[in-house]
Amino acid sequence: MVNLGDVFPNFKADTTEGPIKFHDWQGDSWAILFSHPADFTPVCTTELAEVQKMTPEFKKRGVKLIALSCDDTESHKNWSKDVLAYGNCQGKELSFPIISDSNRDLAVQLGMVDPDEKDKAGLPLTCRAVFIIGPDHKLKLSFLYPATTGRNFAEIVRVVDSLQLTAVKKVATPVNWTPGGEVMVVPSLSPEDAKAMFPKHEVKNVPSSKNYIRLTKEY
Repeated sequence: MVNLGDVFPNFKADTTEGPIKFHDWQGDSWAILFSHPADFTPVCTTELAEVQKMTPEFKKRGVKLIALSCDDTESHKNWSKDVLAYGNCQGKELSFPIISDSNRDLAVQLGMVDPDEKDKAGLPLTCRAVFIIGPDHKLKLSFLYPATTGRNFAEIVRVVDSLQLTAVKKVATPVNWTPGGEVMVVPSLSPEDAKAMFPKHEVKNVPSSKNYIRLTKEY
């Protein structure tokens, strides 16, 4: 298992774009690794098609994408044709690689095995995991969905925006935040420092009289 703040494993793997060593492939970019139970499955196909369409949004944010499925590289390449056709996507290839994990080595190492979902041979499939890794190769966020529930990649873009903002500013993003909305001054910042850094921030009155809810649009 990889916990938040841990350095993400520098694994070696075969992909649809050739062999990689993860840290070398990532470089100093943000990266997202998202796993799929299996090739030629309906929910996974909808997800990969959506990611293909949203690739410009991730690229705009400097995020590299890489998928994983418990099948071999040749299967991935054949499946990719279905993905592109289903999504009415332009081009002959996906714009991101897919990792081959036929032996489930990475699925086990990263804690992605779904015990309730098995392939025809009775082997466990991976759940729908999402790992967002920062330029320092450390895990910044993870999601684990069961195989039966497709992900919302618009939400993944939203959390990337939050992670990238809060990595450089002394703020946190509140519930349902989207870019341009108010953010919260982090509690660790003293009132004096908060005033200097965010001179127009607002302190919300609450029954406890504790001045811990501090909102600002200055960022």
